[in-house]
Formats: sequence, C-alpha cells, structure tokens
Amino acid sequence: MIFCTETSVSDDDYVYDEESGEWMPASELASRQRTAETVEVRDSVGNLLADGDQVTLIKDLDVKGAGQTLKRGTLIKAIRLTGDSQEIDCKFEGIKGLVLRAEFVRKR
Repeated sequence: MIFCTETSVSDDDYVYDEESGEWMPASELASRQRTAETVEVRDSVGNLLADGDQVTLIKDLDVKGAGQTLKRGTLIKAIRLTGDSQEIDCKFEGIKGLVLRAEFVRKR
C-alpha cells in the first residue's frame, strides 16, 4: 500500500490501493488509513469505551504487587485507552500503574 501524508495529497492526486485493487483519490486513502489505525475498546457488554469514561468492575480482581483486591462494583474514574483493544489504563488510590482488561469492566 502507498502511504500518503495530508500535506502531500490533494483530490487531484490518485494512488493505487493494493488492498482493494482500485485507484482512488489520495485524500480518501489517507482518511481510510487513519480510521484503520484507531482501535475500538469495548467493555464486557459491548459498549464502546473512550478516554475519560467511568467504569465499574464486574468481578473481584486481585491486584498483583499491591496486595489488594478490588471489589465488584468499584468505580474507576477517568480511564485512558492504551492502544490495545483489551487494556485500559486507570488511576485508583493506593495503586500506581493500574491496567485493567476491558472484559472485567462495564461503562457507567
């Protein structure tokens, strides 16, 4: 596939997309590449998660290295997406660098 940057493309430029086998405007190919790079993170019931969302835990989780157990129903505020479709970065008092799997949370 040919990679294009926004500064070097216009609607007059056409490029060949090897995946689809078609010639298309370079600006359309660049926008397709940007959408392909975004990762969707979904919670345990299929809700789409975003940065800053609040989630609750759906089961008790033992936190490795902290010697704590986060109980079911615990509210986690202001999550951050990591770029992995199954991991979210969180802050919780007393625990640094908490990373949770999306399958164990539900969007609030």
